[in-house]
Amino acid sequence: MTALPIYLFIFIVFLNRYVFGFYLTLLRGKKLDETIEGYEPTITIVVPLFNEGRSIYDTIVSLVKLDYPQHKLEVTIVDDCSTDDSYEWAMKGAAEFSNVRVLRNPHNMGKRKGINAAVRASNSEIIVSVDSDVIVYPTALRELVSRFTRPEIAAVGGRIHVCNPNENWLTRLQTIKYYFGQEHLKNLERSLEQVMCLSGCLTAYRRHVLIELEPLLEDRNLFGIPIKYGEDRFLTHQIVRRGYKTRMTMKAMCFTKAANTMKGYFNQQLRWKRSNIVDFIVGVAHAWKLHPLLCIQYLSMFMLLLVYPFVIVTHVMRGDFLDLAMFHLAVIAGFSVIYYFAPSVRALPPWLRVHPVAFLPMAVLMPVAYLLLTPLGLFTLDSSSWETRGHQGAAQAAIPGTQVTAPEGAAPR
Repeated sequence: MTALPIYLFIFIVFLNRYVFGFYLTLLRGKKLDETIEGYEPTITIVVPLFNEGRSIYDTIVSLVKLDYPQHKLEVTIVDDCSTDDSYEWAMKGAAEFSNVRVLRNPHNMGKRKGINAAVRASNSEIIVSVDSDVIVYPTALRELVSRFTRPEIAAVGGRIHVCNPNENWLTRLQTIKYYFGQEHLKNLERSLEQVMCLSGCLTAYRRHVLIELEPLLEDRNLFGIPIKYGEDRFLTHQIVRRGYKTRMTMKAMCFTKAANTMKGYFNQQLRWKRSNIVDFIVGVAHAWKLHPLLCIQYLSMFMLLLVYPFVIVTHVMRGDFLDLAMFHLAVIAGFSVIYYFAPSVRALPPWLRVHPVAFLPMAVLMPVAYLLLTPLGLFTLDSSSWETRGHQGAAQAAIPGTQVTAPEGAAPR
């Protein structure tokens, strides 16, 4: 009987995130992703850079070739004092393309302050944030800007695909996880035009909104401790808090490389866990200003983050962890079936799809992540590391056959 309230709470979370969200998407229909024709604002793509090596050059090449008027598009790379040859590769791109410029921070300042400097230096109407290991689909910019249908829409995010989905069991698992995180978990937020986290991988912002928020973004801290991670989540939350609308479209696509080792995966999850915790701590006092359904979702996810590790420990101490594990397995198996039959998945080319059985290990990884990473995240909130994934070549994976030559003066390190 003691477990009944917990499972009832989990059921409410599930109902709110999936069922209500799905119902609202059906209710809104085509209005969910309405567009405006002929809108071609000036755009600055801002790419924060830290230790990405040669892949930053591939990213630059892909950005300057996007389907958008070149006289209205510029690319700004902001190097946060990389310790490898990233800066030299970025300068190679700037030397080859006239609408590319490279800024370098005077010292390691973190991603957000670097982006702020690029925003100040730009005169464009729209700022597009792109991570340095991301390849953007050619039509993505047009898809993003066409969603700015009203002045109150301040930001529009895109869809992230995994470019190495079938590399190993871990990348397959993450491919399905990315699918649910974008196409289902955000349904409620998308329907209400209050998406609470737009990824730094690919998001367009109205520049005047970023300028308006700059003082807050520059001095982001928790109890006086500067916070450098989770800047995209924090920024999106502040935009929504000020009454602006945020949207997300599946038609603006980009590709990123999923972590292919357990160390890389848990580093990423730890960074995201810290970001979630900080966001909840800072934002819980303002949750009541959100739409009632979104307020319930926000508060229930905060409670789940804190309570679930105790649920796992309790089951272990009582000796019935197997029951909890089977519950996890049943839920994950259900998600796998949904993934397999989803029309949006079947419409993808075969190389972007994975076998649904690949999601089953999440039945183990999910409780491990809650049990270990939640307390670890709580005790390391003062981390200032970029925690990059330690890989290069997302562009090479996304565009087979791409070849580049080493930049002048870039010695191996």
